[in-house]
Amino acid sequence: MSGAARTVKGHGRLGNTLSSLAVALGCVLFLGGFIWGAVQYQPYTVPTDSMAPTVAAGDRVLAQRIDGDVVRRGDVVVFEDPLWGDLPMVKRVVGVGGDKVACCDKRGLLTVNGEPVKEPYVDGEGPASATGFTATVARGKLFLLGDHRRDSLDSRDRLTDGEQGAVPREAVRARIDATAWPLDGVGMLGRPQAFAGLPGGVSEPGPLRPILLAIGVGAVLVLGGAAYGPIARRGGRGHRR
Repeated sequence: MSGAARTVKGHGRLGNTLSSLAVALGCVLFLGGFIWGAVQYQPYTVPTDSMAPTVAAGDRVLAQRIDGDVVRRGDVVVFEDPLWGDLPMVKRVVGVGGDKVACCDKRGLLTVNGEPVKEPYVDGEGPASATGFTATVARGKLFLLGDHRRDSLDSRDRLTDGEQGAVPREAVRARIDATAWPLDGVGMLGRPQAFAGLPGGVSEPGPLRPILLAIGVGAVLVLGGAAYGPIARRGGRGHRR
């Protein structure tokens, strides 16, 4: 066997080894990413337009499974409370236990503990709420509003229910991190910085980005490793000629 043939053969063995490793690592990342995502996230279909334009009725969203104790102001949460209906509901948290939530100040803004909150996500112009209100949130409770304030049944409509419209933290099932459908609305939901200066700040994003990165890198490694064999065989035939 000539030196050139041995060299080509040696490179072939090394290439096959690296190709196999790439496919194996890719499978781990790809499948691991899906498993990680299935453990962390649950898909939901938004039932109403009360959260438009952030999410609209019929939108498919990805919500991280969380405990209600980690919820912060500004989070868009999925919750279940028999007093609100039989289906999971989607609303934004604007007040937590101990907060005094009121609307509206002289500029038409929502206030939390006397601090005005600019809400760029609210649908439409005008004040943050067409009806004025004041509520003190009990410990362990959450005050929830829809972003489509003119067409949202939320804590404002339940101020006389004994809990001033708030729901228990344990009613929270998940926090929405992204919209997955329709395709023209796919994207991450940011954390509103208007609440960042209040005690407790805003929540950290969930692990959706690293999960998607793991799946994407895994797919590239699997496809690249699988494609090496045919490419190497063509190269080998070229050398033999």
